[in-house]
Amino acid sequence: MSETPSENPSESPETPGAADFDAMTRDIAEVPAVEVIVTVAVNLMSAAAVKLGLTDEGDAYKDLDEARKLVTALAGLLDASATEISSFHAAPLRDGLKSLQLAFREASLVPDEPGQGPGEKYTGPVYG
Repeated sequence: MSETPSENPSESPETPGAADFDAMTRDIAEVPAVEVIVTVAVNLMSAAAVKLGLTDEGDAYKDLDEARKLVTALAGLLDASATEISSFHAAPLRDGLKSLQLAFREASLVPDEPGQGPGEKYTGPVYG
């Protein structure tokens, strides 16, 4: 039995399966910018942790090239938004970033020179 458009509001007769972008736009309009930035940062941190092999699955998803990209993106986001999100939000995110940078250095067979690791062009050299 197939659904009619009235049974599934996310579909319209013109574009079956298309998302209700008006509703999504209204939803995102209600979210404060700080919350969006912090959510993106946490998602980048989580993805980087997986790619660094820091989850229960360990090395199953480990990919240092991918981790480098994610950590650098996180560092760039935090550098650009630190003055916008307040130290209340920025401080724990910076701590998490530093932990990821140190984990990356530890996981690397050939560690980067100080200041050359992922995100260090934004944060400066990271030392244990």
